[in-house]
Amino acid sequence: MRAGSATARRSLPGGAPAAAKIALGASVGLAAIFMLIALLVAVSGASLGAAPAGGDVSGSGAGASGLARRDIPPEYLRLYQAAGVRYGLDWAILAGIGKVECDHGRDPDPSCAHEGAVNSAGAGGPMQFIGSTWATYGVDGDGDGRIDRWDAADAVYAAARYLRASGAPGNYRAAIFAYNHAGWYVAEVQRWAARYRGPSIPPALREGGRGGEGEGEGEEGAEGLAGADARLASETATPVRFVAGERALLAGRSPFGGEGHVALVPAGAPPIVQAMVVAGNELQELPYGPDGHPDPRGAPDEDCSSTLNYVLYRSGARPISEIVRDNPLAQDYVHWGAPGPGRWVTIYATTSPTDHVFVVIAGLRLDTSHNGTDVGPNRGEDGPRWRLLDHIPTWAHWSVRHPPGL
Repeated sequence: MRAGSATARRSLPGGAPAAAKIALGASVGLAAIFMLIALLVAVSGASLGAAPAGGDVSGSGAGASGLARRDIPPEYLRLYQAAGVRYGLDWAILAGIGKVECDHGRDPDPSCAHEGAVNSAGAGGPMQFIGSTWATYGVDGDGDGRIDRWDAADAVYAAARYLRASGAPGNYRAAIFAYNHAGWYVAEVQRWAARYRGPSIPPALREGGRGGEGEGEGEEGAEGLAGADARLASETATPVRFVAGERALLAGRSPFGGEGHVALVPAGAPPIVQAMVVAGNELQELPYGPDGHPDPRGAPDEDCSSTLNYVLYRSGARPISEIVRDNPLAQDYVHWGAPGPGRWVTIYATTSPTDHVFVVIAGLRLDTSHNGTDVGPNRGEDGPRWRLLDHIPTWAHWSVRHPPGL
């Protein structure tokens, strides 16, 4: 949605769709609607966080977790919940955006709170709008007759309006990606949203297993998610945390103390794919090196091909006897498996300009290469890591194949 904000401060790529100017009459009309809603709420005695008449809409306005009440200033919490009700959205997604962008207005970056200040990309205000997008989606959220992107109420309501126009609540991932064109950003917003939701909310993002300190609110164990393979937790020393749906997501905090070293296991994926994600998590602290050949088990380091060998062995997709015997290298995966991308798992291998191989599992890339091809929290680390990029690296011509049946 905007070209800057959290993206500019973190020196990571972002993006902003074009926008046209909003008509004055429409904005005045919206202001009148918001004032009417506020009046009705006051008369009825309902909380601003209550669900709209007719039932709950994507958890809009439902209870906040203990973390949310501690971390989000009361004014912002009320705004997120009220805007969620107004636009039929999950208020916690708005809160997640507010956290990542400007820490709910507390970020010291002048563009977050100082009227008229913008960052290097032209974004300003607590929800970090650029001027062109604000011209279309700006809203008078508090009915004061002004539409000001540095005003918290206006900014939060405008963010809700933009998410709604970008596909929410039907597709929150697409809507958040429209707000900021970066996969890491989508994952981070959804991570905060999951932590902010109260236990009464049917969460769009559910994490199970053992969380870090202060991460208990809104999480469920494997038994709370259809399809989650609860056996995995007993078969590994690595914490196993699940997420609803078919795509793996990168958690922002690791039990090892680092950032972004644990992928959330998609409960909607086949058990073998869930096992692959856990196997990838088991490798996250290892450095890059050759000692995973020919046997990747227990190696003190892994290179690109031994990383893939380990994941295939650990999940049962390839026998360890075959791996030890053949010692597959990157160039061997150019012709291994079935041609084309897989439904769940895709292997990318090349021999030019250098031998290399990596794998994408349930939408998340496991790779030892990162120079210019990782915008996530592991971008400065060597060795097998979960990598974030909104496209497949283009530095090589890839052979694209997949394990049979996956």
